[in-house]
Amino acid sequence: MAQQIWKYVWVTLIIVIALQLCSQQQAQLETIKLDAANESNTARKVFSPPSLPATMTFAGEAVPLEVPDVAERLDRELLVNSYLHATTLLGLKRMQRYVPEIRAMLIQNDIPEDFVYLALAESLFGHVTSPAGAAGFWQLMPDTARGYGLLVNGEVDERFHVQKSTIAATRYLKTAKKKFGTWTNAAASYNRGMGGLDRALEQQKVDSFYDLYLNDETSRYIFRILALKEVLGNPKKYGFELAKEQGYQPLTTRPVKVTASIPDLPAYALEQGTTYKTLRLYNPWIKSYKLTVSQGKEFVLELPN
Repeated sequence: MAQQIWKYVWVTLIIVIALQLCSQQQAQLETIKLDAANESNTARKVFSPPSLPATMTFAGEAVPLEVPDVAERLDRELLVNSYLHATTLLGLKRMQRYVPEIRAMLIQNDIPEDFVYLALAESLFGHVTSPAGAAGFWQLMPDTARGYGLLVNGEVDERFHVQKSTIAATRYLKTAKKKFGTWTNAAASYNRGMGGLDRALEQQKVDSFYDLYLNDETSRYIFRILALKEVLGNPKKYGFELAKEQGYQPLTTRPVKVTASIPDLPAYALEQGTTYKTLRLYNPWIKSYKLTVSQGKEFVLELPN
């Protein structure tokens, strides 16, 4: 009888211990599930960018952020550009290659350096062509480019020549500033055209872009430039980390003056110790397999060092 009682006691203890272990394991599983759910909820949270700057300027001209719709339109573009992660990082990488030279050219031609952000808004410093036919960093239309002295034909398109197209853009902006009185209006006309902006100002009887009711594209244009200035000018503030060595560095080249036509650019490139592909990459304004040089004219090719 005593042995049976002890056997019963041991079985009971074993059952109690097993139940306790099962209970502990269940509690641990519930804790793990809860922690995982909390982590998942945290991962799904989307945080708003920093509050709007207290003050902001474009080309030295104050942005009237005290006007509700102005503040909200800037806020919209800051939201959009704060979360364009790949585009923003690509812009930061390209800025290291192109901004120093373009900024210096703007300053030399009496254009405020904030206009580097207009070029970024137009092309993100890419050699692109729009569906409407605008091309290059400054997105010039063919007739506009020719009007400012650029060569545009089947062999050469100087809208893709960084230095020459920048000079053409500065000429436009100087003319627009003289016509409209402010750099902000000049920048708006770069999108809408001088004639279009002039008509809008006259019809609405105001003299500032910020007082105009415009089509959505032009209405957002200045604020996109401002957002790029704020985000790309203060990347860490908006959560973008990019080591300097990860950016695209300026290309080191040697200039070669060309005063006679080159009938076979691929063969010429090989003679120069490079390839046609590299020749095109270093000289994106070349658009053909040949280069015709008119009498008394010349081109300067950039070749790898």
